[in-house]
Amino acid sequence: MDIIDNAAERMGKTISVLKRDLGTLRAGRANAQLLERITVDYYGTATPITQIGNISSPEPRLLVISLWDPSMMSAVEKAIQKSDLGINPANDGKLIRLMFPELTEERRKELVKIIRKKGEEARVAVRAIRRDANDQIKKSRKDGELTEDDQKQFEDRAQKITDQHIKDIDRIIADKEKEIMEV
Repeated sequence: MDIIDNAAERMGKTISVLKRDLGTLRAGRANAQLLERITVDYYGTATPITQIGNISSPEPRLLVISLWDPSMMSAVEKAIQKSDLGINPANDGKLIRLMFPELTEERRKELVKIIRKKGEEARVAVRAIRRDANDQIKKSRKDGELTEDDQKQFEDRAQKITDQHIKDIDRIIADKEKEIMEV
């Protein structure tokens, strides 16, 4: 039934968003994904830093940004300073270097709290999708499109899909917490 397939697809998108959000959290290693959320005013358009230059990681805790348009140097520097990365960029006129310090125990605990919060938000979103699916199933039953047995069967399938996605979210969160605490 389309209702169940639609719900499963929406739940999958929720997990994709969670993975992308967690990818932007720093785990002690420099990662270009950290810069995806940071945008710069590039000729009147808010453009992610990842789209206006090459980003490389020559060392585990260093990112180097080589801009295609050197006139954007100061704008990129300011955007990085205003972001929540907490890093001061070093500009040598050609490249911008971002040196990531070791994570402190306190910062690790803060990151774990953020991870758990994002995980709970994803769980709530998945449950809301299940609730929407169940409402559609009940409406179909009320309109005479489904029998009572069909309604029960579809609701059970919606619950099984929800349970599987919640397990996936829990696994993703546990993996990210482990990654943060081990580094």
